[in-house]
Amino acid sequence: MKIDVIIPVYMPDDKFERLIDMLNRQTRMPDNIILIWTIPDNNRFDKKPIEDKYQKDNVKCLYVKQKEFDHGATRAYGISVSDADYVLCMTQDAVPYNENLIENLLNAFNDENTAASYARQLPGDKENEIEKITRAFNYPETERIQNKASLKKYGIKTFFCSDVCAMYKKTCYDEAGGFIKKTIFNEDMIMASSLVDMGYTVRYVPKAQVVHSHTYTCMQQYRRNFDLAVSQADHPEVFERVPSESEGIRLVIQSAKLLCKKGKVYLLPKLVLQSGFKYLGYRKGKQYKKLSREKILKCTMNKSYWKRIWDEEN
Repeated sequence: MKIDVIIPVYMPDDKFERLIDMLNRQTRMPDNIILIWTIPDNNRFDKKPIEDKYQKDNVKCLYVKQKEFDHGATRAYGISVSDADYVLCMTQDAVPYNENLIENLLNAFNDENTAASYARQLPGDKENEIEKITRAFNYPETERIQNKASLKKYGIKTFFCSDVCAMYKKTCYDEAGGFIKKTIFNEDMIMASSLVDMGYTVRYVPKAQVVHSHTYTCMQQYRRNFDLAVSQADHPEVFERVPSESEGIRLVIQSAKLLCKKGKVYLLPKLVLQSGFKYLGYRKGKQYKKLSREKILKCTMNKSYWKRIWDEEN
């Protein structure tokens, strides 16, 4: 049985070094680590230092141009060169919390109906209180078994999965047609919804843990949620059958309660402000087809995606 790790890479920082180090310390070592480097637009890019440093033993380096990067297609490219039985998709800034990450994700497949498993995301030690609450809300301590039978219980969370750290059984991945080749966001949830619709189970495994969190500004929250809503608008077959807005409202209410409980009422204005920017970005993204190209580029986090899409249309 083989396991390959797929990681898109673009201008990595020290977290990437820690990620590679921790992958090589796992109790169940990956057979290959496939790095898909994004070559920046209008920049000279020297592959030699990268390959001298990383391409050895079980590490392979692939390359895509920045204008060609796509959350779905790029990961699908990495998986296409793998002959593993299981593929673990990760992001360059997700650092395994301990040496048992791969083993714990793999154990979820002891149930033969499991097609995917994904890890709990822990906030960094220096992360702010609101982000810590958000991580705990989205990634709780309790296991979640997501399938057709759980739709009523979990709603949109039935289709939740995160390629920050998610393992897929390759035969099920192929049966679902692989990752969608054109999407600005949510390739993981679109895949999870396909797997659930096919009768498989997606498992959230809280024992499998990575340290991964972000401190976004209000405008970054706006742009991120704009892109998230664009993907939802493009895929009503997933996101319109189970409304997701209620999850956002529940997060805000729970966050406010926890801040009050912890005696950090002074953070409530920041929570309200951030939530407002998220909501405005989300609403604008839902209506993106009515916007001019100039306006879209002002709202998005991923300008390269739109330029590629528009080039393909011309």
